[in-house]
Amino acid sequence: MRTRFNAKAIEQLNEFDRYIKETEKIQEIISKNKDKKIYLEIGMGKGDFITQLSMLDKDNIYIGVELSPPVLALAMKKLVRFEEENNIRLDNLYFMSFDAINIASIFKEGQIEKIYLNFSDPWPKKKHAKRRLTNEKFLAEYKKVLRENGQIEFKTDNRELFEYSLVSMQNYGLKFIEVYLDLHKTDVFNIQTEYEKKFSPFGPIYKIIVEY
Repeated sequence: MRTRFNAKAIEQLNEFDRYIKETEKIQEIISKNKDKKIYLEIGMGKGDFITQLSMLDKDNIYIGVELSPPVLALAMKKLVRFEEENNIRLDNLYFMSFDAINIASIFKEGQIEKIYLNFSDPWPKKKHAKRRLTNEKFLAEYKKVLRENGQIEFKTDNRELFEYSLVSMQNYGLKFIEVYLDLHKTDVFNIQTEYEKKFSPFGPIYKIIVEY
């Protein structure tokens, strides 16, 4: 997602009590909630998906990761507004900003229950394939932090990225649990992202669930 640079984004995020920038802090939160499962969305955008998930499952911890601080600041504002309008506070939802390739330096082995990858940048040029979040080098890093038999749930509207991800996941040896060629034509429970709501009328949404 491309968003105009916001010079105040970092300052705004630092004022938000659920923005976690230190590894020690997120580990402290996890340590205090050992009886809870940890779910992670990488590339959360403006946060619609992870917000809805955390609201439906207040017994567990949800962490939205977005590399771009300006986008994350927009998500923060949107969450605050949502909470005010609905008179709620989602204390089980946290935001972080880091490169997904560094995930194993943030979380420990087996800490994450599931990783969600929703409408990731397809990086269409072949020379950029290694940047795709379903590239095998990323899959190897996810494995380091997922629990045994942990899952990745992936959605995209990009046919090329979908096909690339199928091959990448198969080559890595992941077990396919569910594959959908047109998710919105099924009755499968689905929380839509903001992007998904906007662009799904123009073509199919592909979904993959795999297990390590």
